[in-house]
Amino acid sequence: MTTREQSWTDEGSPPGRLVVLSRNPISTAMESIASAVGWQVVVVADDEGGRGVEQLAGLRLAEGDAVVLCDHDAPDAPRAMRDALASPASYVAMMASRRRAEGLVQQLTDEGVPGLEKLHVPAGLNTGGKRPGEIALSVVAEIVAESHGRSGGPMRDPGVGP
Repeated sequence: MTTREQSWTDEGSPPGRLVVLSRNPISTAMESIASAVGWQVVVVADDEGGRGVEQLAGLRLAEGDAVVLCDHDAPDAPRAMRDALASPASYVAMMASRRRAEGLVQQLTDEGVPGLEKLHVPAGLNTGGKRPGEIALSVVAEIVAESHGRSGGPMRDPGVGP
């Protein structure tokens, strides 16, 4: 019998935290998927008196953490993005249409907000999914790919893989 080396391992440093702002069906699915792949997930529900941004500041984001805003219509969305981008978090994203994303990026650029290179908007890989679980999967997949310095493209593509 030949022993084959597995391409997966439980060794190495654990991933950072996934901080999700707003509780909704997408964030609930993200919580399940990210937990299953080893991420500690913190969901900041905006229904707590609108204190989501203050709670974000209290989490002391660190390098390796990911922040995803799941409600681009929240009144404090631009502030949450500014604060997350100014933090040491490695991945910052917002769920939004391409049109809304362009507007946000332009606004943050005009304001001279630092950290725009780590902004992912719209969040997620282009999987075509429309249901909450599919959208959540695309976002978590992008976070995992980014945490390993990968693009998230198909494994069959040349130059992709371990």
